[in-house]
Amino acid sequence: MNNDLSLSTLFSFTSSSLSEQMTKTNELEISEQSVAEQSAAQRRDSFQIATNLLLSFKYAGQGVSYAFRTQRNFRIHLIIGAIALSLSVYFQLSAVACSIISLTIALVLVLELLNTALEAVVDLMVGREFHQLAKIAKDCAAGAVLIAAIAALMIACVLLLPNILKAFF
Repeated sequence: MNNDLSLSTLFSFTSSSLSEQMTKTNELEISEQSVAEQSAAQRRDSFQIATNLLLSFKYAGQGVSYAFRTQRNFRIHLIIGAIALSLSVYFQLSAVACSIISLTIALVLVLELLNTALEAVVDLMVGREFHQLAKIAKDCAAGAVLIAAIAALMIACVLLLPNILKAFF
């Protein structure tokens, strides 16, 4: 049997002294410990309950901000909702009609936020691997947003379309 590896190759001894190697090992262990401590602190922080109401609002705002920055469909729903609400004010719809339009807009945006949260959790658990149950969860959440968006569109059409047609015809 031919062993091409020598002991110096296996153990990678260099000309540095043993004390230098021990120092490097200790530095590596310390840096690993600090990374582990940071990770533990992040986990601890993620399970903490907001200590006051303003902090709760801050976290909620961060979630909405994240969805606005990263989710194209959230921005689309927000713009369409703003247009629908503006039209309802412009055409001076009743308070009940404006409330119905506002609630349907809110429903779509809430479901879009839940869809984003569910996708993040599924991605966290599954990683880059494909899993059929992850696909089902994501598809069902997206389907819920789609159904709510179609319902909101139908409600907006029923409440706004007669006024829009009067304005143009």
